[in-house]
Amino acid sequence: MANQNRNQNQNRNQNQNRNQNQNQNQNPNPERNAAVHEDFNLRETRPSLGGGRVSGYDHVGTAFDLVEQMDYLYVRVVKAKELPGSPDPFVELKLGGFKSATRHFEKTSAPEWSQVFSILKDHIQAPLIEISLKDKGRNGDDLIGIVVFDAIDVPRRVPPDSPLAPEWYRLENRRGERVTGELMIAIWMGTQADEAFPEAWHLDATTINGDGVASIRSKVYLSPRLWYLRVNVIEAQELQLCDRNRQQPEIFVRVAHGNMILRTKISQSRNTNPLWNEDLMFAVAEPFEEQLVLCVEDKVGPNKDEVLGKSLEASNWGARIRILNAQNLTPMKIKDGRGFTDAYCVAKYGQKWIRTRTILNSFNPKWNEQYTWEVFDPCTVITIGVFDNCQLQGDSRGGKDSRIGKVRIRLSTLETGRVYTHFYPLIVLSPSGVKKMGEIQLAVRFSCASLSNMLLMYSQPLLPNLHYSHPLSCHQIEILRHQATQIVSTRLSRSEPPLRKEVVEYMLDVGSNLWSVRRSKANHYRIAGILSAIVKVIKWFNQIRTWNSPFITVLVHILFLAFVCFPWMILSTIFLYLFLIGTWNYRGRPRHPPHMEVKLSQADTALNDELDEEFDTFPTSQKQIDILKMRYDRLRAIASRVQTVLGDMATQGERFYNLLSWRDPRATALFLILCLIASVLLYITPPKVVVTVIGFYTMRHPRFRTNGPRIL
Repeated sequence: MANQNRNQNQNRNQNQNRNQNQNQNQNPNPERNAAVHEDFNLRETRPSLGGGRVSGYDHVGTAFDLVEQMDYLYVRVVKAKELPGSPDPFVELKLGGFKSATRHFEKTSAPEWSQVFSILKDHIQAPLIEISLKDKGRNGDDLIGIVVFDAIDVPRRVPPDSPLAPEWYRLENRRGERVTGELMIAIWMGTQADEAFPEAWHLDATTINGDGVASIRSKVYLSPRLWYLRVNVIEAQELQLCDRNRQQPEIFVRVAHGNMILRTKISQSRNTNPLWNEDLMFAVAEPFEEQLVLCVEDKVGPNKDEVLGKSLEASNWGARIRILNAQNLTPMKIKDGRGFTDAYCVAKYGQKWIRTRTILNSFNPKWNEQYTWEVFDPCTVITIGVFDNCQLQGDSRGGKDSRIGKVRIRLSTLETGRVYTHFYPLIVLSPSGVKKMGEIQLAVRFSCASLSNMLLMYSQPLLPNLHYSHPLSCHQIEILRHQATQIVSTRLSRSEPPLRKEVVEYMLDVGSNLWSVRRSKANHYRIAGILSAIVKVIKWFNQIRTWNSPFITVLVHILFLAFVCFPWMILSTIFLYLFLIGTWNYRGRPRHPPHMEVKLSQADTALNDELDEEFDTFPTSQKQIDILKMRYDRLRAIASRVQTVLGDMATQGERFYNLLSWRDPRATALFLILCLIASVLLYITPPKVVVTVIGFYTMRHPRFRTNGPRIL
C-alpha cells in the first residue's frame, strides 16, 4: 500500500513538472508568470470622509464631504509700502528646510504681489515662519526687513467662514529692531477646501520652477462640444476642363475642413456634368471658426490633379468622485540611481476633464481632491487615469508623460446615494505582459434628484434619432472617431497647463479597435459566455429526451400538454420565469462596482509574441522578416478557420435553396411531394394535435429510438 502511494506521488510530481515545462515553453517570461498571481481584486475601504460625517448611504452632499481633511498652512503676501529708496523688492518665505519666493518688481517702494503659499501641516519641520522682504538689486546683504511668526499661534479658519483679512506688519532687522516699511500679510491654518488652495504655491515643490510650476497644479478642462457635419456632394454642371480634348475626365471632389481632408469617388459619368450623390462626414467643434473648402479636381495623371473649381463655406443628475490617494506605485523615473514617481490623476466624463495636482517624489501620493459632474445618461462611464509627470526639471524621458494605470466606473452599476470607497488596482498591459502598477483609492457617490426622470432615461434610445434615420457606416464611424480625438487632443493641449496628447489618447482608448490576437480571443470567449445559456438549455432538453430523470420528464410532458391546450400561457410563463430568476439572483447581486477583469480580457494568458504584435505600430515598424512571416502565417491560420465556418454555413444555405431550383431533380421532386403531403395533413389535422404528436415524438423513450442518425 505504501509503495502504491509512493508511485502515485511520483507520477503526480512528474505530471506537475511536465505541466510546468509546457507552461514555460508557452510563456518563457518569468515576470509574466509572476504577474498572473498578483492581486488584481477590488478592496473596499472605510476612510474617514468629511471629518467622519459621511459613510454608507448619504443623500446630502457638500463641496468636500468625500475627502479626508488635510490641514495646510497658508500665507498670503499682499503688498508692501513705505520701503526705503527705490528697491527691486521681492518676498522670501522660509519654513525649516522649505523656501520659496515671490516675483520681484523693479524700482518701486509700494509693490503688490497678492500671492499665496501653502504647505502641508505634516511637512512643517520648524516652529518659526520667516517672511523676509529683500532687494534683488543689492549686492551682498539684500535684506530690507523681516517678519517672524510662531507656527503654534497661527489662527485656524474653516470654510464657510469668511477669508481671514490681511494685516499690516512692521518690518524688523535681524537684531529685532524696527526698520522703515510695512508688509501686508494674512496667515492662517486651513484645509484643502480653502478657496486659496488651487492658486497656492506649495513650499514642498520649491525644486520646481519656470514652466514646471504650472504643470503640477490641479486644473479643470472643458473639451469642445463636437458636432457631426454631413456634406452631401450631389453633382456639378458645365465644368471647364483644362484640356478641352480630354474625352473621359476622372472628376472628383476634395472637401477640407481645417486639417481634415476627405474626397469623393471618381464620377462614373466621365463627362463635364459629373454626378456623385455621396455623403462625407466631418467632426467639427464649437466655435465654428474654420472654413469648409470644396475643390472639384480632375485626375489627369497618377500623381497629378488639376483644380477645376473651389467653393468656401462658413463653418440634473450628478456624480461626485473623490480622488483620495494611491499606494505602492511603481518607480517610473530614475535619477542618481534612485527610482521616483511624480504622480497626478486625470478624470474624464462628458466634456469635463479634471487634472489633480502633482505629488512630487512619492510612491504613496495623497491628493484628497473632490470633483462633481452632471450626468447626462446613467448608462455611461467615468474614467480615471494615473500618470507620471515628465514635464519637470531634470527629466530625460523625451517629454512624454508615462501612464501608470486607468480605472473605469460604469455609473449604472452604482446605487443612488451610496458612497463607494475602494482601492482599485492600476493594471497596465505592456509587451512584457500584464502588470499591477499600484492601487488608487476612490470615493464615488451617484446622486439623483428625480428617480422618475432617471428611470425614464432607460426607456430612451441610446443614440439620437438621426443615427437611426441616417445610420453611419463603419468606415464613417472610424473616421469620425479619429477626427474627434484629434480635435479634443489639440484643444486640450493648448490649455495652461496643457493636457498632453499622449494623456488624452490614453483616456480615449485610441488604437483599441486595431487587430489583436488577444482581443480576438477575448471576444470569442465573451460570445461563448453569452451562448452558454443556450447550450445549457439544449443539454437540459437532451436529458429530458433521454429520460435520465423519469419524474422530471413526465412533468415536462404534462407542462407541454398544458401549453398546447392553453397557448396563451406560454408568454406569461416565460416572463414569470424571468421574474423569478431575477428575484432569486437579487441575493447574490454585486456588492462592489465592477472593475477590470484580467481573465476576461485574456491579458494573463497572452503570449509574448502576441503582445509584441499588439503594441506594434500601424503600419508596422517590425524589421525582422521571419517575425513578419510568422505573424502572417498565424493570421492566415485564423482566417482559414473563419473561412471554413463561413463556407459550411453558405453550403447549408445553398443546399436548402437548391431544393427548389431543380439542380438535383430527384431531391427536388421528393421535397415537393413531401411538401404536398405535409400541406394536406396540416390542413385536415388540428394544430394542437400536430404540435402534441411532434412534441411526444421528440421526447419518446430511448427504447423506441434507433442508433442511426436522427432528425428529431
